[in-house]
Amino acid sequence: MIKVIVPISGGKDSQACLKLALQHYESEQILGLFCDTHFEHPLTYAHIDNMQKNYGVKIARISAGTVPEQVIKAGRFPSFQARFCTDRLKMRPSRDYFKALATQQGGFQVWFGMRSAESKEREKRYRFKTNDELYAPHDVFERYPKYLYQLGVTFRLPILDWSTAEVFRLLNNEYNPLYLKGCNRVGCFPCLAAGDAVKNHDFNLDETGRKHYAIVQELQKTIGKSVFTSKAEAQRRNIKQIDLFQGCALCAI
Repeated sequence: MIKVIVPISGGKDSQACLKLALQHYESEQILGLFCDTHFEHPLTYAHIDNMQKNYGVKIARISAGTVPEQVIKAGRFPSFQARFCTDRLKMRPSRDYFKALATQQGGFQVWFGMRSAESKEREKRYRFKTNDELYAPHDVFERYPKYLYQLGVTFRLPILDWSTAEVFRLLNNEYNPLYLKGCNRVGCFPCLAAGDAVKNHDFNLDETGRKHYAIVQELQKTIGKSVFTSKAEAQRRNIKQIDLFQGCALCAI
């Protein structure tokens, strides 16, 4: 019976949660859950395989589509204000997975790797939450339905007040090698909702970055909008038909 699910991105924080879970539960009681957006770096896929092997924990892989598909469907690139890719490719399929498993076997905990120190927005959102408490899913993420809690699913934020240094110390050099290549965040490569500096770094890092930029260039032509949020960066790259609007009509749906 699964007692803990740890959503896995390939990044340090979710890995820290997985390693912490092993201090409290047997490996067969833990399940990693990786939502594949098909826009990750090969090193991330390899790292997830290594975690499964080295930690002895099964990591299930699910997919609800791809990042390029979602960009075309939305007619725009994701942004800080409109992270539709996260909602459609990670939150929704995870919710469905939690529901199916809880219906089959009963409730369990979900350990998320959010940290308040990551941003002012997260510090504000989680200021009344603690590492050890169990919360109803909809008390952590408003978009999660109340029926999950009724099925026995609870959320925990075990590294909420941890610093970056504490996370790396726990991992003891076992983390994704992309961090050694100058990547501050690991997930989609790059996260298309990130700032231009992050996107520039990842697009120019290696062959995968250049391959993903070629995909993005085609997407720009298809939707007639730039992946870069600053007008200067878009002009430097000679991108035509730029749409720099930062809002999101999807929020009203």
